[in-house]
Amino acid sequence: MNSIKKQFEEAQTVLETFIKNEENFSKIEHAGIVMCEAIRAGNKIISCGNGGSMSDAMHFAEELSGRYRGDRKSIAAISISDPTHITCVGNDYGFDFIFSRFVEGVGNAGDVLLAISTSGNSKNVIEAAKAAKAKGMKVVALTGKDGGALAQLCDVEIRAPHANFADRAQEIHIKIIHTLIGYIEENAI
Repeated sequence: MNSIKKQFEEAQTVLETFIKNEENFSKIEHAGIVMCEAIRAGNKIISCGNGGSMSDAMHFAEELSGRYRGDRKSIAAISISDPTHITCVGNDYGFDFIFSRFVEGVGNAGDVLLAISTSGNSKNVIEAAKAAKAKGMKVVALTGKDGGALAQLCDVEIRAPHANFADRAQEIHIKIIHTLIGYIEENAI
């Protein structure tokens, strides 16, 4: 029983640490503004990440193109999660390029990349950010730990407080994602 309760106490501590830093809310608002400007201009948001972060990237995109809290028009968002694309590029170019190849082919100037990496050092997410910048896209990153190399490649970085394991960063990331979706629903349409 104690180990179960400890999970919630650790999550609470990380969330409290995040909440105490007011700069985090300014960064979320800045990311929301960047995304809303892209949507209002007729552009899209592309999201990517590995493992649980891929699930978060997919969740972000489907809530925008589908429905979050209320009925509204669909918002242009897509996650890089097609297994045929991933295995094709992984086989032909290497796993480091599974996201960047998609950005090169589908991304346009004015689009936004939501790049999710709990370490900030996922090579394929870093390559996607580089490809996005080369295309004239904005990059919003959700990171953890010290932000890693990804922190230097984005327009807005929102960093989860340092924790020993990725799950705590992912818990903060999903709250940020839901907050961004709500902000976009309120301000982009």
